[in-house]
Amino acid sequence: MPAFRIALTGDFLNAAGQSAYGDIALSLLDDRRVKYHFLTDHAPRPDDPSYWDRFYSMEVKPEHIADIDGLIVLRPWVKRSTFAHGARDLVVIGRSGAGYDKIDVQACTDNDVAVFNAPLALNHPTASAALLFMLALAKRLPQQERITRRGRWDLQEQTMGSELHGRTLGIIGLGHTGRELVRLVQPFAMCVLAYSPQADAADAERLGVRLTSLDAVLQEADVISLHCRLTDETRGMIGARQLALMKPTAHLINVARGQLVDQQALVEALRERRIAGAGLDVFEIEPLPADDPLLSLDNVIATPHWLASTTDVWQATGLAMAEGMLAAARGEVPANVVNPEVLLHANFRRKLARFEQIT
Repeated sequence: MPAFRIALTGDFLNAAGQSAYGDIALSLLDDRRVKYHFLTDHAPRPDDPSYWDRFYSMEVKPEHIADIDGLIVLRPWVKRSTFAHGARDLVVIGRSGAGYDKIDVQACTDNDVAVFNAPLALNHPTASAALLFMLALAKRLPQQERITRRGRWDLQEQTMGSELHGRTLGIIGLGHTGRELVRLVQPFAMCVLAYSPQADAADAERLGVRLTSLDAVLQEADVISLHCRLTDETRGMIGARQLALMKPTAHLINVARGQLVDQQALVEALRERRIAGAGLDVFEIEPLPADDPLLSLDNVIATPHWLASTTDVWQATGLAMAEGMLAAARGEVPANVVNPEVLLHANFRRKLARFEQIT
């Protein structure tokens, strides 16, 4: 039985060559059926400070997938060019997280490679990050913290916030994280609206959510939270026209993908106080440049696409990746394949069958 050869993108490592994120279940890969290594040219080096300017734009190259059977990806892109020389042995790619918009799934399918992810590991962390933004903006936490540090207790009356209780929450994308946010806000007695074209109306009703149009959500909600995937249809879905529909007292939360929002239009709406504020963990360009105008606005809370990244998340996604790879090493299809049509491809089945266990 051949060993199942796994590569992990090097951005799992720190500059000392060790796991940057603690326990990512690598111990499970210490198995006689598998061999693994890191693609170290994706890893930071002590003598390369420019790494942090480009670590979101790194790519998996054709040479990276030569002579491997499985690939675990953190941040690098997997493009059609990754398969310039084909994928002779590569049979599965694991995306260590829920989103897979940086993976050309069709190119993977065309090259008989199954892609799987960890769709459930980030549900609660992402939803709780949205709730954190909601509370911090409503209570005006950044402003309260600033006047305390400045010793300006005389400014208390200028920094009064508001409550979430009884307000209207608009969720765009009633998938896993959107549904978890519905659960989390139950104690706040919020009216919850959602725009989610693929959502089941009966299921939404059981959750106490009213499905409606995007425009209605934007017009009626006091807080709007984005939880949809980035696709060709959703890219730039919140632009100047949509922002103009929002209440001047409303807050926009984005813990999904920065490209869902026209960032320049958002800057203008925030600067002109046409909306009250925003909590943003994601941006059109990442890392967000230090001189970006968003960072000069006092009605924005910005975090570095990291608010949902906890030690619990790394353990859960690491476990999902290891279990998926070990399944493939037994000749089995991993859970949570996002391109199930590839499972019918004869060449995919041939590649996977190399590792079938004899019983």
